[in-house]
Amino acid sequence: MIKNAFALICILSLLGCKTEVKKESFTASKVNSSKTAVLYAKGFEIEDFDTHKIIKISNPWPGADQEYTYLLKKQEITIDGEDTYDAVLQIPLQKMVVTSTTHIPSLEMLEVDEALIGFPNLDYISSENTRTRIDAGLVHELGKNEDINMEVLIELSPDAVVTFAVKGGNKSASTMKKAGIPVLYNSDWTETHPLGKAEWIKFFGALFDKEEMAREIFNEIEQNYNESKDIAAKAATKPTVLSGAMYKDIWYLPQGDSWAAQFIKDANGEYLWQDSEGTGSISLNLESVLEEGQEAQFWIGPGQFTSYQQMLDTHAVYGQFDAFQQKKVFSFTTIKGATGGVLYYELAPNRPDIVLKDIIKILHPDLLPDHKLYFFSQLD
Repeated sequence: MIKNAFALICILSLLGCKTEVKKESFTASKVNSSKTAVLYAKGFEIEDFDTHKIIKISNPWPGADQEYTYLLKKQEITIDGEDTYDAVLQIPLQKMVVTSTTHIPSLEMLEVDEALIGFPNLDYISSENTRTRIDAGLVHELGKNEDINMEVLIELSPDAVVTFAVKGGNKSASTMKKAGIPVLYNSDWTETHPLGKAEWIKFFGALFDKEEMAREIFNEIEQNYNESKDIAAKAATKPTVLSGAMYKDIWYLPQGDSWAAQFIKDANGEYLWQDSEGTGSISLNLESVLEEGQEAQFWIGPGQFTSYQQMLDTHAVYGQFDAFQQKKVFSFTTIKGATGGVLYYELAPNRPDIVLKDIIKILHPDLLPDHKLYFFSQLD
C-alpha cells in the first residue's frame, strides 16, 4: 500500500508539472511574436503571437492620456494576465456592432460584413450592400452612439462593440462593459494622413484573423494613391484653393496639417491656408477669408451647400469670390445613400486613393482624362 501511495504521488506530481509547462507555453513573453507593419496610422499597433494577438490603441481621442490594450485569442485557451487587458475576445469574431459609418467599408472589403448585426442610427449608412441587409432585418437599430439602446444590444449579444469617442471616452462604453460586452475603441478619425485613416483596415483584419487580406487591400490603396500623387506632381501649374463656408458669421476651414489640406497638397494644389498649424479647423471672420481667398481658382468643400443659388440665398457675399463666379465650386455632400447618408463621410476615409484622383481631376483635368468624379460634384 505504501508503494502504491508513493507511485500515485509521483504520477500526480508529473501531471502537475505537465500542466504547469502547458500554462507557461501560453505566456506571451515565451512564444514567437511579430508586429504588423503600420506605416501611416499613429493610433494603433498589432502584435501577433502564435496563440493570440494584442492590439494597442494609443490615441483613442485627441489629447487622450490613456491607452487601451485588447487581447484577441486565436484558440480557446487561457493567456496569462487576461485580467489586465481592457477587452478579451475570441477571434475570428462572429457577431459585432460598429458605431461609425467609416467602419463599414472595412467590413465589406474584408468580406465579413455579414457579421454586422447592429448600428446606431441606420439612416446614416450609405452602402447599398449594407442597406440591403438592413432592409432584410439583419442589422438592428441601436439608437445613438452616446446613448445606445442597451436592451436591444444585450439581446443581440455581440462578440464585441467597436466604438469611438470624441473627448474623454464614451459614456455608453462603461455600461456595455458592465453588461459583459467587450468594447473596443477605434480612432481612425484622429489620423491626419489620408493613408493613415485607410490603414485602420488592419485593425479589423486582426479582429477577423484576416490580417494578410487587410494588408493586401491596403497595399493596393497605397499604391494607387502614390501613383496618382506622382502624376499630379507633373502638373505645370499649382491652382489656388479655397475651402469651407460660414456658420453664424464665422468661416470654418481646414487647418494646414489636416486631412483635407493634405489631399490638396498631394494633388499639387496650393491651399491658401496651408501654413496654418493644426489638424482641425480654423475659425475666421469673413473679412480675412475674403481678403485671402477672393481670387482663389477653386473652391473645394463649401460646407453642406449643394447649389450656387442656395449659397447666395444664405449669404450674398459668396458671390464675390472668383471661384463662385467661374462656377468652380465642388462639393462632397451632394452624393448620398438611399436614406440621406453622405457617401463621402462613410467611404472616403477608407478610399483616399479615389478622393485624391477626384481632386486631381478637379485641379488638373487633363492629367486623369479617364477618371470620373466619384465623391465630388460641381455645384448646380
